[in-house]
Amino acid sequence: MDIRLDGVGHAYGDFEVMRDITLDIPSGRIVCIVGPSGCGKSTLLRFIGGLERPTSGRILQIGDPPPDCLNPLTYVFQDFALLPWRTVTGNVSLALEDHRIGGAEAKAIIDDVLSRTKLTDFAKALPKQLSGGMKQRVAIARALAVRPAVMLMDEPLSALDSQTRELLMDDLIGLWTRTPFTAVYVTHNLAEAVRLGHLIVVLSRRPGQIRQIVEIDKPLAERGYADPDLEDSQKQLWMLMREEARAADAELIDA
Repeated sequence: MDIRLDGVGHAYGDFEVMRDITLDIPSGRIVCIVGPSGCGKSTLLRFIGGLERPTSGRILQIGDPPPDCLNPLTYVFQDFALLPWRTVTGNVSLALEDHRIGGAEAKAIIDDVLSRTKLTDFAKALPKQLSGGMKQRVAIARALAVRPAVMLMDEPLSALDSQTRELLMDDLIGLWTRTPFTAVYVTHNLAEAVRLGHLIVVLSRRPGQIRQIVEIDKPLAERGYADPDLEDSQKQLWMLMREEARAADAELIDA
């Protein structure tokens, strides 16, 4: 299932947040969205997920989701959004309970996603016993359990330290390499964008518009830490964004 944004714009009264966003999100690719603070990245993700409606344009789902898909669109949040009184298994199973999936079927799904996210040995642990990186793995496992057509990832690694962030990027690349998935990934971190993104959408300062779409040709499995090819792409992104990021920062300070 592909996602198409057709002339999406949004305003709160006279305050224009974004303007004329037209974008295709192809199946089986990770599309990263970057841009200056306040340009509407997370707002755009909420529109794609149906949590809010834009004031202009439309968002289309093209084609059918996978036949075993339970939720066409599912979120992975920055703050993990785990229930503290539920174990790892309990948090993952929560995504299945709305679909009345239990018993052996639920166990098979949970065992599979815990294995894929390296959480099998932590199935009975509570969130308070887990590191930040492990908590985010639980959130990713919960998202995978519903076999989504598209994962919507809103700054999923921003609350983690740099070492844990690198490990989680390796894990996400491993997950995609074994079973390619579609994701829209919002981030402020340009290193994350070039490490994980097949396409990187660069938004302008508010009102957010697509300034450029950068394609990273290097296969995901071949991208590594301190990769000189990725460093060049990161520099290219920063050159595109630098002046607008400075202007956006001044706007936030003056507000």
